[in-house]
Amino acid sequence: MALIKSISGIRGTIGGKVGTNLTPLDLVKFTAAFATWVKQNTSKEQVKIIIGRDARISGAILKRLLIGTLQSMGAEIIDIDLATTPTVELAVINEAADGGIILTASHNPKQWNALKLLNNLGEFLDEAEGLKVLEIADNEDFIFSDIDNLGSLRGLLKYEDIHIQQILDLEMVDLQAIRDAKFRVVVDAVNSVGGIAVPKLLYDLGVETIKLHCEPNGHFPHNPEPLPEHLTEISALVVKEAAHLGIVVDPDVDRLAFVCEDGSMFGEEYTLVAVADYILADTKGDTVSNLSSSRALRDITEKHGGKYIASAVGEVNVVAAMKAAKAVIGGEGNGGIIYPKLHHGRDALVGIALFLSHLAQQKCSIRTLKDRLPVYFMSKKKIELTPEINPDDILAQLVSRHKNAQITTIDGLKIDFETSWVHLRKSNTEAIIRIYTEAPSQTQADNLADDFIAQIRALA
Repeated sequence: MALIKSISGIRGTIGGKVGTNLTPLDLVKFTAAFATWVKQNTSKEQVKIIIGRDARISGAILKRLLIGTLQSMGAEIIDIDLATTPTVELAVINEAADGGIILTASHNPKQWNALKLLNNLGEFLDEAEGLKVLEIADNEDFIFSDIDNLGSLRGLLKYEDIHIQQILDLEMVDLQAIRDAKFRVVVDAVNSVGGIAVPKLLYDLGVETIKLHCEPNGHFPHNPEPLPEHLTEISALVVKEAAHLGIVVDPDVDRLAFVCEDGSMFGEEYTLVAVADYILADTKGDTVSNLSSSRALRDITEKHGGKYIASAVGEVNVVAAMKAAKAVIGGEGNGGIIYPKLHHGRDALVGIALFLSHLAQQKCSIRTLKDRLPVYFMSKKKIELTPEINPDDILAQLVSRHKNAQITTIDGLKIDFETSWVHLRKSNTEAIIRIYTEAPSQTQADNLADDFIAQIRALA
């Protein structure tokens, strides 16, 4: 099936042959490599590592292998078990750990699982750190501990309670306004850890909650990526229950999407835009999102007197840009909210609390809130690479052809026009060029994408 080794972790399908899938031997090798890197990075013989997992069917089995390997490497392990990705990230910070591992394949289907690797800041490894882990794994350059120096294990269960309390303590979470609004919401947690954490958060916020797929058993009832075509059930239920809105998270709860009271999609791209509008109205500052995210964030930022910065795609790149700019809010257009006053990681839970605070203060429907934001439409297409298409040469020719537009080349090629943009990136896993466009209408966005597909073919 598949085994994908990247700087941020190891992702693969369960079962099959060693080296081509995420098998027990692969998990042991990469876990040992990560533990070795943590020791080298901290110059400690005994390191402290936080581990947690989403509710995938394979998670409990893989966790036992993970624990045994880390103990064999002499590590002190704190197991918080079923936990969201942002909860593990916060635990690394709170417990002053030297690193963390999350067993989750994010929005991938149930046959997938992965090791997501965190440094001592509770953040994903950067390129240099990730490449070092892969090098250690390739060389099998690790030494297991002797009998007198085996690692320890202790559990800290229900860590989401600590995470939620830290959210409730944030100044920008208007607990009273949310409670006064008497919100009624439907939650789709795709039968993973969001089914534990999101209802708990909403209960503490005083929100009436109707649960949909909130049993953390790992049996995803639909494709777990929170895209409109996968959310027809919650859309219908929001209308049927006369709810104020619907809340959707992915299996590890770092992506957040909303459903309007009429069953329409608020739009993942607009999750960050709406939260940024709320934060910037109170806290002056700059924002960051990746190059493939909506221009609406730039418009909102400039409306509030701030500066918008675009980063390369990938959470680690967004975080680096946010730190450099001291950004007050940032994230990704896939519904990922990064609020530095809590931590530098995509966090759907803090996104929910900030969004509901905004909605409660505005005293309007979620549909009305969406209509107040800048209007853009996206198109996401791709072109398959053939022997005639040299992607680097094609992108260079496009730079020359559109030299009068605003050009960005930090991650593929982005061309900003007056009312639209196109972003072209080579895929790291497929022989394709991804083509993302945005424009004031869906037809314009689709036509812009088709135009660049035609240009690529003409230049090949």
